[in-house]
Amino acid sequence: MSWIRHPLLEAASVAHGFGTRDCVAPAALVRARQVHGRDVVRVTRSSNTLVGAADALVCDVPGLAIGVVTADCLPVLIAAPSGAVAVAHAGWRGLAAGVLAATVAALREIAPDADRGVAVIGPHVGASCYEVDEPVVRALAARFGDAVDAALRETRAGHYEIDLARLARLDLESAGLASEHIAAIPDACTACNPERFYSFRRDGPAAGRLFHFVMARTSGPEQ
Repeated sequence: MSWIRHPLLEAASVAHGFGTRDCVAPAALVRARQVHGRDVVRVTRSSNTLVGAADALVCDVPGLAIGVVTADCLPVLIAAPSGAVAVAHAGWRGLAAGVLAATVAALREIAPDADRGVAVIGPHVGASCYEVDEPVVRALAARFGDAVDAALRETRAGHYEIDLARLARLDLESAGLASEHIAAIPDACTACNPERFYSFRRDGPAAGRLFHFVMARTSGPEQ
């Protein structure tokens, strides 16, 4: 197996990859200690490979790889036309906290053209494999309001299957990205593809982690 790539990010001419079970992290990959929050760190040439507690990174240093690890949560890679990039780790807690909006805002600080950028949601637990309870729904409703209802399907009293990618798209759009510039890797549910992906929901604490990365580029805006 190899890294999964997406046409939107390829058209943006940024090196990137969504990981499968046998992918090894790129050399000198810069990551954060992920805590399911909304903090974003700007990565520079002087950054350590582990930058502290955060769930998103932004970078405009050409050739420097930034990344996240997941085992069911959503990895989101973003590229601005000018070549700056961002990566976010978004589970339900991160979505409820607004990590994707915070990521786009941080990217905008180093790339004024960020609103014309592209975003791709990587492998994550699909709705049919992810049941949550009322406290999770209430936490998400506090951010998304009635829009959360469209992402739910009741399975039993007080429990719902939830489409986290749908909420991620909403947040990215609200943050300023065009809907046609947002996509997801197809057929990439981590829980029901054991031959391709690790899954905490499926395997519990023994689950491995998937690496996902993106690099800034040197060339100018897309034509």
